Amino acid sequence: MTITVNGLDELKKLAGSDLGTSEWIEVTQERIDTFADATGDHQWIHVDPEKAAEGPFGAPIAHGYLTLSLFIPLFTELLDVQGVTTKVNYGLNKVRFPSPVKVGSRIRLAGRLAEVEDVPGGVQITVDGTIEIDGGGKPAAVLQSLSRFYA
Repeated sequence: MTITVNGLDELKKLAGSDLGTSEWIEVTQERIDTFADATGDHQWIHVDPEKAAEGPFGAPIAHGYLTLSLFIPLFTELLDVQGVTTKVNYGLNKVRFPSPVKVGSRIRLAGRLAEVEDVPGGVQITVDGTIEIDGGGKPAAVLQSLSRFYA
């Protein structure tokens, strides 16, 4: 369920809050291939299902940066900040990929709004995120994301 806040003052009140989890999305071979085409990374472990089936993971796996790129659409399911003029991805503090995402796996985001701090003209939020794999023992990604919201 999406948490909706109106304006920066309401956003500040959420500091330290658990944001819940997004819906599951499937990571298909088509999504992996499209990402490979967009980035020019056509390594066999991602785009050659026959060869990847004989590789170390037994199937094609998503690019780590594909998994990371899904943070934003998954995050928008957790928090909707209204009453601001601009929303900007400011960067990342930490990223790790503890477990590969095999083709056909479902992933979701669990998030926590770790910090909200003032910046000129707005606020910067720090989100602790875990991209979970359905049925997986380890997460696909663990990250700390920074975003800015301007009044």
